[in-house]
Amino acid sequence: MRYVAVVGSGECSEELARLAYEVGSGLARRGVVVICGGRGGVMAAAARGVQETGGVVIGLLPGTSRAEGNPYLTFSLPTGLGEARNAVIACAAEALIAVGGGYGTLSEVALALKRGKRVVGLAFSFPQLPGIITAATPEEAVEKALSP
Repeated sequence: MRYVAVVGSGECSEELARLAYEVGSGLARRGVVVICGGRGGVMAAAARGVQETGGVVIGLLPGTSRAEGNPYLTFSLPTGLGEARNAVIACAAEALIAVGGGYGTLSEVALALKRGKRVVGLAFSFPQLPGIITAATPEEAVEKALSP
């Protein structure tokens, strides 16, 4: 099994949600377990893409209740860590795909890069960050995340 995180803002535009959905669906078609922060926005869109394609998605929630997770998660894991869960996401995934994103996403990306993980940016808000592999489409993002 391969594990890839899809990260991005808890609120997003319809376009970013579409991109995240397609990334989640593409990863699920490849048999990848998807990890996300488990809440709304990019996370919910990616999780919906995974679920509707028959894949597995794990949400690492910031609080202590499974109820804060979006309805598309296969597994909801409350961490009680708040934003520190970003470090768990960056550690648990083999690669990260960042869709859009704000400072929380930037922290996940930075932690993944620090650990030597592959990080692919799709419509990523900070493309000039050294180490980011850019992708123009959801399909390209999935392909680049899974490259050896």
